[in-house]
Amino acid sequence: MVKLRYPLTNYTFGTKEALFEKDSSVTSRFNRMREEFDKNGMRRSVEGVLIVHEAWLATCATSAAGPGGELNANEDQVDGLKRLLSEMLGRSDQVPVNWVIENVIGNWWRPNFEPPQYPYIPAHITKPKEHKRLYLVQLPEKALFAVPRNYKLVAAPLFELYDNSAGYGPIISSLPQALSSPMDLWHHSVSITGRPPLALISEAVEDLFY
Repeated sequence: MVKLRYPLTNYTFGTKEALFEKDSSVTSRFNRMREEFDKNGMRRSVEGVLIVHEAWLATCATSAAGPGGELNANEDQVDGLKRLLSEMLGRSDQVPVNWVIENVIGNWWRPNFEPPQYPYIPAHITKPKEHKRLYLVQLPEKALFAVPRNYKLVAAPLFELYDNSAGYGPIISSLPQALSSPMDLWHHSVSITGRPPLALISEAVEDLFY
């Protein structure tokens, strides 16, 4: 059942202390991934896709990304995504946000200790290094979000994401197709508001590493 997507004007955005990546460079990121793979196996990560009537909301590294990150060992995916959403966008006064995690809309795998990720496991890969799962997140009707000072939150219409991997990367640019199948989101939003839906994207002010 498709739930209502609320206007962007329903939400207030403040700031909070900066949130930094664990790794200072692409090289150190993949070195850490290699070390953790030897100990724990494939990395599991999750990202939330936040949709409002006027935009899509997300966080960015050097390319756009949904808010999320790495799961802890043995951490449940939904519980982990709620934790990561709160770390990224939760209020500084610790008032909880009622994150409602809906259906999975995408799966991406990283076959090697390198940036490329694919929506499938290549045939010659028997041990992918990372599995990233994308979840649709139902926002409450109204909320206050606090964005880390070294990030900015950007609203982008879904038609701008479509086939725009040069601007948003392959994962984010695939969202219009991923969203159209489970929800018929586009027609749902246009029929209510007369405008296409938007996604919210957050970008790091400093370089992050996807």
